[in-house]
Amino acid sequence: MAYVGTILSELLKINKRIRKRLTKYDAGLQEKTLRKLLSKARSTRMGKRYGFKEMLLVEDVYGEFSRRVPIYDYDKLHREFWVHTLKGKRNITWPGKIKYFALTSGTSGSPSKRVPVSLRQIKAVRKASVRQMLSITDFNLPAEFYEKGVLMVGGTTTLRKIDAGYEGDLSGILQNNIPRWFDRFYKPGKKMAQILDWNDKLDAMAMEAPKWDIGIICGVPAWIQMLFDRIKKFHNVKHIHEIWPNLSIYVHGGVSFTPYRESFRSYLGRDIHYLDTYLASEGFLALQLAEHQKGMQLILDNWVFFEFVPFNDSNFDADGNIRENPEVLTIEKVEEDVDYAILISTCSGAWRYLIGDTVRFRDKKNFEMIISGRTKHFLSLCGEHLSVDNMNMGMRKAMDAFGVNVNEYTVAGEPYEGSFRHHWYIGVDKDVDGEAFKRKLDEALCELNDDYTTERKHALKDPILEVIPIERFYRYMELKGKAGGQNKFPRVIRNSQFEEWKRFLEKGEL
Repeated sequence: MAYVGTILSELLKINKRIRKRLTKYDAGLQEKTLRKLLSKARSTRMGKRYGFKEMLLVEDVYGEFSRRVPIYDYDKLHREFWVHTLKGKRNITWPGKIKYFALTSGTSGSPSKRVPVSLRQIKAVRKASVRQMLSITDFNLPAEFYEKGVLMVGGTTTLRKIDAGYEGDLSGILQNNIPRWFDRFYKPGKKMAQILDWNDKLDAMAMEAPKWDIGIICGVPAWIQMLFDRIKKFHNVKHIHEIWPNLSIYVHGGVSFTPYRESFRSYLGRDIHYLDTYLASEGFLALQLAEHQKGMQLILDNWVFFEFVPFNDSNFDADGNIRENPEVLTIEKVEEDVDYAILISTCSGAWRYLIGDTVRFRDKKNFEMIISGRTKHFLSLCGEHLSVDNMNMGMRKAMDAFGVNVNEYTVAGEPYEGSFRHHWYIGVDKDVDGEAFKRKLDEALCELNDDYTTERKHALKDPILEVIPIERFYRYMELKGKAGGQNKFPRVIRNSQFEEWKRFLEKGEL
């Protein structure tokens, strides 16, 4: 009898029932969150500049906040404030001294940015993670499951010392701060988590895999699949459940899981449960609490205040840059099936910060949303307004039609014969007729997007599609120093990055 597992299972269920009775989850939580943030940061340099203390004295706190504080992107916030935080100065945008800085994954073509991670944020991430763990009690798993290991496949926990403190991958920072009680469940363990080279770490995990009894895996889909490949190869097994028979839950995030779902299942011996998360370097923003949910539920009461900018031509230019004086909405004013860019204010000192993601609400009543793309990861050469969500859904239709799995893809826009065309690159798990696949993808995108349909009749020429080995995507990431962790290949590549990508495909080097 799994006594420990039974106790943990019952405690989780009781905790969930108590929280459900006591918590009124509504938009009002956001005003309370904003007040907490402003109160905590009122004596910082940011707070004094914009008068956080005075804001708290008026009835319409948000109105005053949005009027006084401008919208910030990373460059502006870094230039005016975070450059001092990085030098070790105290009380700049958040109280005290910041010890950790997360290197954002961004895209493989962009330089890494150092985002402050406060101890309060680490606690907030831990709180959100526990909330998601409570949800797994709905899966009616046996008591023994709660004694199984949790494999966290992320960046190295070996952080680099800088003037202000330490920098590294967010997953590495979080794993460095795992509570002691979790040590008995945590894999691959602290020693292996310190390995710097991503391939060496994958090899080490694959070799040790039979010694672990894993129940939950967390990580970015592309890198989890690479681990599965090596486990199958090293141990000559047909599927992962031969090694980990109790594997029952995969917690994923960072990218849309849609293009990976079928190929992921091909590694398994049976169905498992999938839960999505929205954990960015700037904070834990949303999580999926049940598989039947239409999307992830925004976390409204955990030190993050949200604002939403309709992602349209009135608020953003053709390159995805936000215009002056955009329309900005709070959570109670959003609509379903509309793309919004997110602004966040957080307990790490980001204020009205344009995080770069776009989201779409699927269930406004329950605050459930999906990540629909990036403000600068979309294609609109001539008004086609093709979002990453459109691309993922179109790719899904083409994959189903041909019975293949596209493990990675990217697309660029380019001038062609006095007009424009889209140039696709896909990595698949078996041979496919690239020309036929392209036609099906083009057809699917026309079904999904009216603007794309219109422009295909006029300004957009026939797309071009190249089928390349999946290893080329991973090799490119390695050469850019962005293998593993939270890094992911960009769905849209532009300008100099596109030229670099073409040069790499031709010569095998950057």
